[in-house]
Amino acid sequence: MMFDLFSEGLNQYAPLADRIRPRNLEEYIGQKQIIGKGKLLRRAIEADRLSSIILYGPPGTGKTSLAYVISQATSSDFIRLNAVSTGVKEVREVIDRGNEQLKLYGRKTILFLDEIHRFNKAQQDALLPSVEKGEIILIGATTENPFFEVNAALLSRSQIFRLESLTKEDMTEAIQNVLNNKERGYGNKKVEIESAALEHIIDTANGDLRKCYNAVELAVTTTEPNESGAIIITLEIAEDSIQQPAMRYDRGDQRYDMMSAMIKSIRGSDSDAALYWMARMLEAGEDPKYIVRRMIVHASEDIGMANPTALEQAIAAWHAVQVVGLPEARINMAQCIIYLSESPKSNSVIKGIDAAIGDVRKGKLGEVPLHLRDAHYKGAEQFGHGKGYKYPHDYPNHYVKQEYLPKELLGRQYYSPSDQGMEAKINQRKKTNN
Repeated sequence: MMFDLFSEGLNQYAPLADRIRPRNLEEYIGQKQIIGKGKLLRRAIEADRLSSIILYGPPGTGKTSLAYVISQATSSDFIRLNAVSTGVKEVREVIDRGNEQLKLYGRKTILFLDEIHRFNKAQQDALLPSVEKGEIILIGATTENPFFEVNAALLSRSQIFRLESLTKEDMTEAIQNVLNNKERGYGNKKVEIESAALEHIIDTANGDLRKCYNAVELAVTTTEPNESGAIIITLEIAEDSIQQPAMRYDRGDQRYDMMSAMIKSIRGSDSDAALYWMARMLEAGEDPKYIVRRMIVHASEDIGMANPTALEQAIAAWHAVQVVGLPEARINMAQCIIYLSESPKSNSVIKGIDAAIGDVRKGKLGEVPLHLRDAHYKGAEQFGHGKGYKYPHDYPNHYVKQEYLPKELLGRQYYSPSDQGMEAKINQRKKTNN
């Protein structure tokens, strides 16, 4: 469904988070690193000279609110779509409308595409020609890393702005604004929030301003005024309103520390600890895809050829997350965590590729030996290409000793199998062949 200028957010019965949405840059809270005075994005908005951008950050950090501010500041047509409920047909309608406005009136069109990571490749590709030609200015919003979820062609034509979780000071300012705003907040009511209650709401919201607003709204609208007409929000009311236990988990050090703890537990074959750290991250609202991505990497880095099936298990967990989703996908993820933890370990894969890359970067760029060169194209034979090559399948055990590295690197060994799991068999075969 298509919306112009966020008209649904002007409804007086809309949730507080929509009613209190900032209307201009002066009302916008947080993200000074990208829209502070003199910053590039702020200058572009104020001058109405915006180019295509991707807004990337955790939920509740102000991506949609920033788009709303832009919609209020621009003279261009502004259209909002949500990738969850939009198909290629709607995208093409926006493009056609934008072309018409540009040709007839010289008026540009800005398309705000919320949750752009939900668009598949074909849907994103439909936008590309118009974005490339400047017929459509795209504002994409995503909670996912755009380098994973957005087509490289779109990324190369857009500026990426990362929004950070709001600070306690930002969220305190936002709540005070709600309590003082008579038009769109609770300025016409006598609302008092105890300091412990305020701290709990802010801590538990974890930088998510929308969650903070929802908690305040629920607390205010469900609490009866006392005899003097004041609505007192106590810690108990705040705990009920935020509807989840306080759990400290920021998107900075704590996120990476817990992920590090999970990976090191897998590497150390401690499935209990690995399950615990994964549970901590999931319960704190971490994206399960972020967790499984790391599992996929470490299936090769820490297990590798000691148990090659580990990579298959990790990729299967990725598909389970995509198809099943939480909460059920936690079971698939737990199975994979246990499998990785209990698998035999080897770091020979990462040591091998890093050593090979190291030699390449040091300039060890030998020529392909003649007997390994392609002998099929015209004239190759007269240059000696392929001459002397031994076809392994013609020999016992499908193996024959010959050199495959450039002469400058003869004898260089990158892959050294361990004595763990399947690598023990590989190791034995290598010793037999040598």
